[in-house]
Amino acid sequence: MPNDALAQPLRTQALAGLGADLQVARYDRVGLRRSIVHIGVGGFHRAHLATYVDELAAAGDRDWSIVGAGVLPGDARMASVLADQDHLFTLITRGADDTDVRVIGSIVDFVLSTNGVDPLAEAIADPTTQIVSLTVTEGGYPIDDATGEFRADSPNAAPGSAFDAITAGLELRMTRGAGPITVLSCDNVLGNGRATRTATIGCAHGRSEELADWIDEHVAFPNSMVDRITPATTDADRAWLADTHGLADAWPVVTEPFRQWVVEDHFAADRLPLEMLDVIVTDDVEPYELMKLRLLNAGHSCLAYLSALLGHQTVDVAMADPTVRSFVEGFLRTEARPTIETVAGIDLDEYVTSLVERFSNPNIGDQIARLCLDGSAKFPKFLMPTVVTQVERDGPLDLAALALAGWCEYLRLGSSANAGFELSADPALDRAVACAQASEAEPAAFLEFDEVFDPSLRSGRFADAFTSAVLAIRERGVRSAIDGALD
Repeated sequence: MPNDALAQPLRTQALAGLGADLQVARYDRVGLRRSIVHIGVGGFHRAHLATYVDELAAAGDRDWSIVGAGVLPGDARMASVLADQDHLFTLITRGADDTDVRVIGSIVDFVLSTNGVDPLAEAIADPTTQIVSLTVTEGGYPIDDATGEFRADSPNAAPGSAFDAITAGLELRMTRGAGPITVLSCDNVLGNGRATRTATIGCAHGRSEELADWIDEHVAFPNSMVDRITPATTDADRAWLADTHGLADAWPVVTEPFRQWVVEDHFAADRLPLEMLDVIVTDDVEPYELMKLRLLNAGHSCLAYLSALLGHQTVDVAMADPTVRSFVEGFLRTEARPTIETVAGIDLDEYVTSLVERFSNPNIGDQIARLCLDGSAKFPKFLMPTVVTQVERDGPLDLAALALAGWCEYLRLGSSANAGFELSADPALDRAVACAQASEAEPAAFLEFDEVFDPSLRSGRFADAFTSAVLAIRERGVRSAIDGALD
């Protein structure tokens, strides 16, 4: 039985007394250069960029540390938890056979700006700050998915949004002559640097043409690809840490051993010494982005809704179901993999094999409900490019169509009074549900959901495959529909 009352609260003063079974941030955090401001301090950031910066500090490089920042009301909880723990947190890395525990110290402060952007603007304008990084999710960009253009009417460009805050900080930096800076997206968005630049300059035009011109000349927006599976933290994770290591951390992070970061070598100010880290530095990130988005991210989205309909709650349990595993591997190898060109230094077939193994890790417990979040924002970026490519090539697309049919049925059934499960949040949930409900009379009505489906897909081979998949699920059930699609 875990005894949280006997566990030692995570604080700076507690580090010296922690056991040898814990890796601890033993470097002096006082005086670390506050060179990165990160917007969106969630589990992924703390399992990814924060770990790289922690490794630099542990190696004696005192030029890099992170000031966390929040612009959403929900960020107040993270700010409070980190403040209570001197901004320390525990990283629990769970492989299939072993677990590693490490206290991370690279975050040294947190700026909360839910009631205004001024504190964050001050941090961005500080001459010490060299990089503004962000993880605001793929649905957090004020960009039109179809055109790639800035959307001034998007909530993601409104006052108090992340991009409004970034722009305010850059305006203050310009006014004070604080020098060039890099804005580095760590989100799963193809061309995330380009998208960030478009969003930032779009917001800047709303302030002044002078600011937009200054950003164009003095701010760099490198593209990047990031990868590390990071499930939501549970009470069981906290209890395990207290019971096993005697450490009370209100918000530890659980992750997998695999970690990948590919960064375009395009910085306007000081650059992280990426050569010291396990980072791929390149002039062209796009092949790596396509690989990750079309395989890992699309694979997650494809298994999510069908697994939810089958009653699975975690990814590893779903992947232990031979039907789901065969579906996921079949989609990755026969439909998604052929749409990706050569990626330098990567064997794509081995990469697919590694994804299946990572998804199957029994010690991660990634929640299916987490993967079901924001389907309308994810599918256009992760899955639909594969569908479009296969339509153009007259290639296989039945498994992708089945994944989308599973999403339709998840929305249709989940919106009913006796669903038995709760729909995950989605930025366009009302519209998605309405289209799913309309599909009850005519399955292809779901393809009217134009936030996801191009009008050209409402007829032809894909529309036929989608309709057949929906009817197969309704008439024979999910498992039989998958088996039929795999035959």
